[in-house]
Amino acid sequence: MSEIARRRYDSPLRREQAARTRAGVIETAARLFVEHGYAGTTIPMVAAEAGVAVETVYRSAAGKAGLLADAVRAAVAGDPERAQVPVEQRPAIRRIIEETDPRRQLRLYAATQPGIWSRVGPLLRVLDEAAAGNPSLVELRAKIADERRRGLRDGFCTLLEQRGALRPGLPAGRAGDIAYALCGQANYQTLVVECLWSHREYRDWLADMLIAALLP
Repeated sequence: MSEIARRRYDSPLRREQAARTRAGVIETAARLFVEHGYAGTTIPMVAAEAGVAVETVYRSAAGKAGLLADAVRAAVAGDPERAQVPVEQRPAIRRIIEETDPRRQLRLYAATQPGIWSRVGPLLRVLDEAAAGNPSLVELRAKIADERRRGLRDGFCTLLEQRGALRPGLPAGRAGDIAYALCGQANYQTLVVECLWSHREYRDWLADMLIAALLP
């Protein structure tokens, strides 16, 4: 086998191995952040727990803040590998986009939220606790919130507007802000964590609120 052919043969395998290694690093970091907090989690600790070299951790993310950001995005998506897939191509989002009935669309969207908040909520609490006095984490927290808000304003609610589904006089931007507020972590925290609602009860409440607020 020629050297060029060998490189072509090995390259996909190397990329697959690198992706698995990176996923393992991010999953390990997520667990350690929740267990030990941001300050209590170190890069060497992540490396030791993940069974990789410290340099591998630094290649996997942009430092400790980058690890936390990647852990949050992986929790939103479901896992680190799925986080690399564009949002609109993820199966749950494809189902929402392809659904033509706006009420069913909103119910499908509401159904994604309990799982997301159960996964990402503990990491966001770590971020909130660590952000005080840390400008890079304050910026990270704002960036994560902005990504979510823009996704609702410019993505989902713009789609509803283009299909003529929003109630009269409600532009996509305002609809996105309403959805952003209703689907926020605070409502999940209050209803599920504090009031002990089941995920099904929270999902159904959220769907009813979205339908009442956004559709005619």
